Amino acid sequence: MATTQHYLWAGGHFLLLLSGFRYFLAWIMFKSVSSWWYKASFFGALMSYFIVCQKALGTPQPTMAYVKRALADENVQYFLLAIFWWTSRPVTFALMPYFVFSLFHALTFTRTTLMPQFLPPGPPAAAGGPPQPHPLAKKLHLWVKANYDPAMRLVALVELVIFARVLFGAILLRNSLMMPLVYGNFLRQRYYHSAFTRDAIALADKRITDLSRHPSLPPAVGQVWLRVQELVVRWGGSTVVEPAAARRD
Repeated sequence: MATTQHYLWAGGHFLLLLSGFRYFLAWIMFKSVSSWWYKASFFGALMSYFIVCQKALGTPQPTMAYVKRALADENVQYFLLAIFWWTSRPVTFALMPYFVFSLFHALTFTRTTLMPQFLPPGPPAAAGGPPQPHPLAKKLHLWVKANYDPAMRLVALVELVIFARVLFGAILLRNSLMMPLVYGNFLRQRYYHSAFTRDAIALADKRITDLSRHPSLPPAVGQVWLRVQELVVRWGGSTVVEPAAARRD
C-alpha cells in the first residue's frame, strides 16, 4: 500500500510536470509566462527529492561522515541544484532534466499505484497463478523500460547544453557569474557518477575537436581548444566525492 509520503513524492513529480508543461508551452510559442510556473515546477522537484533524500540518508547529522555520504548521493546533488535553480533567475533549459525524470517516475507511479485501483487485473498466466497486471499497465511498463536509457542519454546531452547556456549567459551578462561555476561543479560530480554524462562529454569533445581542426579554420582555433581541454582535465581530475550506490528519484 502506498503511504502518505509516497503520495507526496508523486505529487511533487506531477506538480513539476503540469507546471513545467505550462512553462515550456509558453516558451515554445514565444508567449510571455509568469515565472510562478517555473518556481512551482522546482518546488515540486524539491518536494520529491527532499522525501527521497530523507528516506535514503535519515535525519541530518552534524558529522563529516554524514556530509560526505550525502554529497556522494546523486539525489542530494539534484536536490541542492534544484534549490539553486529555484532561488535564481529562470533558465528554461534547467527544467528539462527534472521534467524527464518526473515523467518516468509519474508513469511508474501511475502503473504501480493508480492503475491497480481503477483497472481490473488481467487473467492469471497459469491456472491457479496470481493475476497479471492490466494490459495497459503492461504496455506502460514496456514503454518505460524501452525508453529509459535513451531518455537518460538525452538528459546528459541537455545538461551540457545548460552549461553552455549559463556560460555564455554569464559572458553576455544575462545571468550571474555564479551560475556556470555552480553548474560546472555539478557536472564535474555527474562525470564521476554517471556513465551517461561521461558518454555525452566524450561525444561533445569529439565533435568540437573535429570542428576545431576543420581545414577552413585557422590553426589557432585548434590550439585554443587544446588548451581548454587541458584546463578542463586538470580541474576535473582533482579530488571529488567518491560516487555512492545512489539512484535519481
